[in-house]
Amino acid sequence: MMLFAAPSVVRERRRDGAILLRSTDPLGESVPGVGHWLRRWAGEDPAHLLAAERGPDGEWRRISYGAAWAQATAIGQALLDRGLSVQRPLLVLSGNSIGHLLVTLGALCVGVPVAPVSVAYSLLSSDHRRLKIIDELLHPGAVYVEDATTFGLALKALGSGATVLSRGGGPPEHMLDTLITTTATDEAERAFAAVRADTVAKVLFTSGSTGTPKGVVNTQGMLTTNQQMIAQVWPFLDAERPVLVDWLPWSHTFGGNHNVNMVLAHGGTLYIDDGRPTPGLFDRSLNNYRDVAPTISFNVPAGYGQLVPALERDSDLAQRFFSRLRVVFNAAAALPPALCERLERLAREVAGHEVAVTGSWGTTETAPAATSAHYRFGDARTIGVPLPGVELKLMPADIDTYELRVRGVLVTPGYHARPDLTAPAFDDEGFYRPGDAVSFADPDDPNAGLLFRGRLAEDFKLSTGTFVHVGALRTALLSAAPVLGDAVITGEDRDEVCALAWVNPAEGAARFGELPEPDGEIVDHSPLAEYLAVALAKLNVEAGSASRIVRLLVMADPPDLDLGEITDKGYVNQRAVLSHRSHLVTHLYTQPIPPFVICAARGL
Repeated sequence: MMLFAAPSVVRERRRDGAILLRSTDPLGESVPGVGHWLRRWAGEDPAHLLAAERGPDGEWRRISYGAAWAQATAIGQALLDRGLSVQRPLLVLSGNSIGHLLVTLGALCVGVPVAPVSVAYSLLSSDHRRLKIIDELLHPGAVYVEDATTFGLALKALGSGATVLSRGGGPPEHMLDTLITTTATDEAERAFAAVRADTVAKVLFTSGSTGTPKGVVNTQGMLTTNQQMIAQVWPFLDAERPVLVDWLPWSHTFGGNHNVNMVLAHGGTLYIDDGRPTPGLFDRSLNNYRDVAPTISFNVPAGYGQLVPALERDSDLAQRFFSRLRVVFNAAAALPPALCERLERLAREVAGHEVAVTGSWGTTETAPAATSAHYRFGDARTIGVPLPGVELKLMPADIDTYELRVRGVLVTPGYHARPDLTAPAFDDEGFYRPGDAVSFADPDDPNAGLLFRGRLAEDFKLSTGTFVHVGALRTALLSAAPVLGDAVITGEDRDEVCALAWVNPAEGAARFGELPEPDGEIVDHSPLAEYLAVALAKLNVEAGSASRIVRLLVMADPPDLDLGEITDKGYVNQRAVLSHRSHLVTHLYTQPIPPFVICAARGL
């Protein structure tokens, strides 16, 4: 079976210094809306399993394509009966579940936009500030929660007066069991037929570097076309219906658009993983992998940072995990090369053959995938080449680094109710400007792909005027010191680069046993400090001033969601961490050096 199509890229250099890249593969046709996939598979194979989730008894609760189509149609009618429309969309506060999936499909089938927001905004936030902003921007006609009691405080924070839909704890007339028994009329069928490529499907809220949510408009055509693009470079999807075990939140484009839509487009099966890569919850993911062997693994570096040591410790689990795996896929941030190598080694040892470890690049504004590493490239930072139908523009940023811009049918028309944000997001040729930096893996061969170099807004200059590329340096640090789970780079307007970091609990326990409880904000542990001092020294061998981390401090307190330091997907906001923990940054540059600050070992 051929996994990946060979990349074929045209490169055009312009007089203004811009470089244009596009695929020579013509983009094929796609269906008008997401609901068309569900209707197709419900007609062709109604008994095939669409999704499963753990029930209260720990057993899998399942729903087939046929049942999902019937219930989504009923829910679509129920939403229309309650006055939902393009102007009065559906807000979803709950996390991934079959109920969440059904109400989303019901809304999409009748052209009602859906806005799934991070569960953390409801259950972990102390002031519900972001949720209130979203409610004011969106003016939802209804809000769905799994349990109205659990989400009671969040629901009280909403001022829109939206109808509360729930699986339990709410008014019986608005419970999910009532919605799915609604009799669909010609109104629902007419609404389904009226869905077009430019119909708004979702409003996905991102916080960005400011922490203030902005709603990215995703049209039905963005979502369906993006899956067509992916299918053309991943032909194995048409030969083998995908099976996913996935925790990635549907409030983000990776989990909710890329992964869920891939299952729907190809008639696959999604096992909703009730775990996540955090202490106390990751064992649930491992238990789910023991039950179900995926054909594709989707995750972020934080997830693989937890998964790899677990697979290395448990050969039976590793054999189950790799038994029918085709692709290991990483996104959201660059995968540290050392972690990538460990994944590949595990696959060879357990499966007896190569398993592709690959990645992609995209944003919420690009539905999301704009590039794809069609096959295994030589560098873990490779994000590949533009997908069919995507045009990239690279604008010179610094020596061999370029600002990445993107244009095509996959790009958002703008931000919901914020034209003031929409215009600055595009250049004068209509290219979306996400603020990411790339370089060529091979300057002489565009088919070798692009390397992700991080966020331009995160990069800074030392006092010497030398640029520090934060994304690349952070990835190098995490690769050199696998015991670290994440880090932020410091040194703007100073003469040396340092770092603040967190320990990966799984790696820390495997290497040092249980670390003692820290006294305050800083982890001060002699064996850990010695290990990190050596790792820094090895990282710094033959490195220039902009690639040398001279000191490091390990933090005890995890990044704070309310302060915008992290998303619930695990992406750390460099600027927010440095702003809120400036006193810790000061320790790194204090003389004499405090005893808890780790310095690169000498003499290596």
